[in-house]
Amino acid sequence: MNSVANTIQAVPLNHYILLSALIFSIGVMGVLLRRNAIIIFMSVELMLNSVNLLLTAFSVYRGDAAGQVFVFFIMALAAAEVAVGLAIIVMIYRNTNSIDINVLNRLKW
Repeated sequence: MNSVANTIQAVPLNHYILLSALIFSIGVMGVLLRRNAIIIFMSVELMLNSVNLLLTAFSVYRGDAAGQVFVFFIMALAAAEVAVGLAIIVMIYRNTNSIDINVLNRLKW
């Protein structure tokens, strides 16, 4: 386990921050620009994974396991989000025959 920590610490922390910011930005752009519900959920997962990467990197650099505990809880939250999100997408598809979020205005009636 110590060799993993040494390998992670061999890469500068700034690289992890830049990579995480890039992944998070891609996720934000996916949420804001796409109209497909599945793509939006995937973009939210991408944002959660970028936060997980950053928490893990900070945790290793500080030598504290608190960040990795938060990562565990975020992964549990993401699994629950996927289950609920996919169930919602299936129900939307059954009602509208589309997963385009612009079609959801018809569900008001």
